[in-house]
Amino acid sequence: MRLPDAVLFCCNFNQVRSPMAEALLKRFGGVSIFVDSCGLRRAKFDADEDDMEVDPLVAEVMNEIGVDLTRHRCKVFDDLEDDSFDLVVSLTPEAHHRAVEMARGRAADIEYWPTHDPTLSEGSREHRLEAYRQVRDSLAARIAQRFGRE
Repeated sequence: MRLPDAVLFCCNFNQVRSPMAEALLKRFGGVSIFVDSCGLRRAKFDADEDDMEVDPLVAEVMNEIGVDLTRHRCKVFDDLEDDSFDLVVSLTPEAHHRAVEMARGRAADIEYWPTHDPTLSEGSREHRLEAYRQVRDSLAARIAQRFGRE
C-alpha cells in the first residue's frame, strides 16, 4: 500500500485525540508525510482562541514517550491553511461526518478510527493518566499498522 503524502486527523476539539495522533504519526513517519490535526469546534472554556493548548494530561503522557506537545495550538477545520489531504482520519463520529463533507469531490480517502475519549474517565489522577496512556498506545499501534513499511 502506498503511503499518503498528507494526512489529517480530526476529532471534536483538537485537544486530546487528534493532537496525539498527529504527533505519533510525525514521530513514526518523519518528514516523509505531511501531518496535521483539527477539531470540529473550539472548547467552550478557551477564552483566548489564539492560546488554546492540548489537555495537560495529553501533554504529560506524550512527554513520557519523548514527544513535546507544549507548542501545539488547537484549531478547527476553518483554520487549516490547506485542505488537500490524501487521507483524513476521523477519531469521533461527529468528526467523521465533517471529514466526509470535506472530502466530497476530492481524491481523498476517509477512515474512521473510533477512539475512546479519555476525558470521560474518573477517579484518581493516576487512573485518569492510565486512560490517556491507553488511548496513546492504541493510536500508536493503529498508526504503526496503517502506516507500516510499504
